[in-house]
Amino acid sequence: MTQALPGTDFSSSGLIRLLAELSIVEAAGSKEFPAERLGQWLDVAAAITLHAAHNAGSASSRAVQPAVKLGSGVAVKEEFARLRTARVESITASCSPAGGSTRIRLPLPKLGVDPEAAAAYGPYRRFYLAHQAEMEPGIRALRSRLREALAGGASTRLRLLAALDEALDRILIARERQLLATLPSLLERRFQQLLAAHQRALLDSGQADEPLLWMQPGGWLAIFCEELQAMLIAELDLRLQPTLGLIEALHNEADRH
Repeated sequence: MTQALPGTDFSSSGLIRLLAELSIVEAAGSKEFPAERLGQWLDVAAAITLHAAHNAGSASSRAVQPAVKLGSGVAVKEEFARLRTARVESITASCSPAGGSTRIRLPLPKLGVDPEAAAAYGPYRRFYLAHQAEMEPGIRALRSRLREALAGGASTRLRLLAALDEALDRILIARERQLLATLPSLLERRFQQLLAAHQRALLDSGQADEPLLWMQPGGWLAIFCEELQAMLIAELDLRLQPTLGLIEALHNEADRH
């Protein structure tokens, strides 16, 4: 049995909602449709590239194409689910104080470390960037394999979709990387908010600071690490949306036959 996949919602990203909930950015208030916002990202050269991809896809699909096989849709759904599950498990394990055998380890305060040094954000920035670097190759490889499958033996509609997706991917990849690279800096705002609240509470109570207590339940750093984990999973789902859209198109086409 295949696992249920998260639904696509290109107009309301879970990542943006989470950033707004954490008071890191304002909630998106734009009434523009996603296509209108996308249009602001495309210059003349990009529009020409998309037009050429559309024409090439249309020309190559004039011959009668075989109907897509449902089995191929099941296979890619399973591969998608495996990839997402593996990444979520890696993120969850590495964001836990125990850490297990994960390659990316959560930076935690050590015994005897000065509170000011222990509260440096740099290690958490590197932790987030390491997860981003681990996400991208597998996701891009799966999306590329799916496009190849659609272009190589699918229906007219899916061949054209594969051509357009490849063109859009080339056009938007730099913009995507630029925007996602800002997430660790946005998350730093939340880190500093929680730290400042913790320091105010200490000042009011007259207690000394003890970094080893920060990761106890309810501690400011424990809260931050939970939110960091949620951010990484939300980013993962955002990165997976184009691939999920292709899978849903494949599934819908299979249902037609």
